[in-house]
Amino acid sequence: MSATVLALIALAVAGVALVAAATLYFKLRRLRGAQAVLLGGSKQDVVDFAVSLQGRIDDLHRAVDEVATGLSRVDRRVDACVSKTSIVRYDAYEGAGGHQSASLAFLDSSRSGVVVSAIQGRDYARIYVKELDRGRAPVALSPEELEAVERAMAT
Repeated sequence: MSATVLALIALAVAGVALVAAATLYFKLRRLRGAQAVLLGGSKQDVVDFAVSLQGRIDDLHRAVDEVATGLSRVDRRVDACVSKTSIVRYDAYEGAGGHQSASLAFLDSSRSGVVVSAIQGRDYARIYVKELDRGRAPVALSPEELEAVERAMAT
């Protein structure tokens, strides 16, 4: 082969390499433009952006876990609060009280709390307080007190 043919082949290969390099340059330029839109003009690359995004997601998961833990504590506190109440009015002494006696139930969600009964007679008033622990009272409840407990738990 002559030197001229070799020079022409080299020139053709150089031309193909130049076209390939220009094509790759424009594709890279378009890719960097898209990356700049994604990153908001930041100087970091996509990998750095993904790593920082993963860190922010991890922080968000920790925050959600903290909120869930706090909500669990609030739920336990609310369950232990007086949230169920009722009042039953009745005539403790037939024809003598005019429905002036009453039993009041103050309970939490586990049927724990107190039942207060005020018995009104013509010449006196008596007040009784009975404690309930999960629905059980150390002292027997009257029918009216039982009714107050059941009404309270129904609300």
